[in-house]
Amino acid sequence: MGKKYDFKYIVIGSGPAGSAAALALTKSKKRVALVENRFYGGNNLNTRDLPYKVALDFSHTYAKINSYPEFRNQDLSFNFPTIAARELSTIIKAGGNDKKVFEAAGIVCLDGYANFLDAHTIAIGQQKVTAEYFILATGSRLKTLGISGTDRIDYLNPNNAIKIRRLPKVVTIVGGGSTGCEIAEYYAELGVKTLILESSDQLLPREDKEVGETLNNYFTQRLGISVLVGCKVVALEQDNFSKYVIFQAGGAEKMVRTDSIVLATGSEPILDYGLENAGIKFKNTGIVVDKLFQTSAKNIYAIGDCLGNESSTERASQEGLTLATNLLNKTKAIVSYKDMPRLVNTYPEVATTGFNENDLIKRDRKYMKSIVKLDELVASKIYNFDYGFVKLLTDKNYHIIGATIVAPDASLMISELSLAIHQNLTTLDIATTPHIANSFNNAIKLAAKKLLPKKR
Repeated sequence: MGKKYDFKYIVIGSGPAGSAAALALTKSKKRVALVENRFYGGNNLNTRDLPYKVALDFSHTYAKINSYPEFRNQDLSFNFPTIAARELSTIIKAGGNDKKVFEAAGIVCLDGYANFLDAHTIAIGQQKVTAEYFILATGSRLKTLGISGTDRIDYLNPNNAIKIRRLPKVVTIVGGGSTGCEIAEYYAELGVKTLILESSDQLLPREDKEVGETLNNYFTQRLGISVLVGCKVVALEQDNFSKYVIFQAGGAEKMVRTDSIVLATGSEPILDYGLENAGIKFKNTGIVVDKLFQTSAKNIYAIGDCLGNESSTERASQEGLTLATNLLNKTKAIVSYKDMPRLVNTYPEVATTGFNENDLIKRDRKYMKSIVKLDELVASKIYNFDYGFVKLLTDKNYHIIGATIVAPDASLMISELSLAIHQNLTTLDIATTPHIANSFNNAIKLAAKKLLPKKR
């Protein structure tokens, strides 16, 4: 008779990866536990994806209304605390920090911070709990390495930057990645003087050059955001009146004065919970797993942001569901990332799927591309908006292998191209599919027509 454990499965972390895995594992009719030390549902539900969506929906709408000439003589104002209150009420309605949804599914919820004692035992405070299998979905946290003064200065981070109850007059955003750009735009659209400091040579360094250039132009020309790229922030300071950001640029050290500082400097995986006690191999960049998410401890698996990969709710959820399905059915399905979409929730939205040019260049892989700018469309005249484009990437046989869209409705438009990659469709398939003529979506068809085979 085998050793008896308190649980068949213990999932550590209730974000999108852990939630998907835990809820799917309840089908096993075995005892499943979920450990959470802060918010049930994780940061994405409670402090990131959902509240950001609510806040940015309002700020984008407010800015769009103000862009119409017909409203320029109107006194449009808003109650800022009400925005924060709406964020909170939406989180509650969506089940934020509510373990009842897990308990209703038969999952035992364990509150606290888990630490491994060995490969089958964790401690939560003074309580010891055992399991036959563990799934680690512990997520990530803000990375501030290399910036002095963070232990002394009152700064904002991505989890609280949009939840403040009073707007500053001037804000400095450290980091021009996806989160930094979203936060910067939120403040600027509501009338705050905003500065972005980014260490790389463009905004959204993960994306292709055209993306960073387009968003930079929109930020500076339409919203009045100041953008400084190629500058490394080294320290934060403050006195009785202001805060200061010290950075290096062009071989010189400079300083900017500001009312508020937001650090959007990227994330690092959470790894400090006794992984070595369980025999789990890991690096500073994340937990080491094989293609089935199994760690060096054969009974322990890891998914989501703790692997150190790109942070994505969609990616994490898919990993959690796939792992749970494999454990239940004793299968070996592998998650495919080739058609996984990702989104930057700015206005215009930035959506990508499959490869971008940077990816293909790094892999020394040959490709063909086409770009249609929004200003080529009738829609740009209708909506008075031409910051953006659709880019398609194909292999030598005209199969779509990647797409990037910068447009107001990019999050909706990208689904067609994710499906195209998933189904191995060609530009001919897209070009011969009817699209709404007077919409930004028509740019997809036009981009496909630019990449049709010469002989048909």
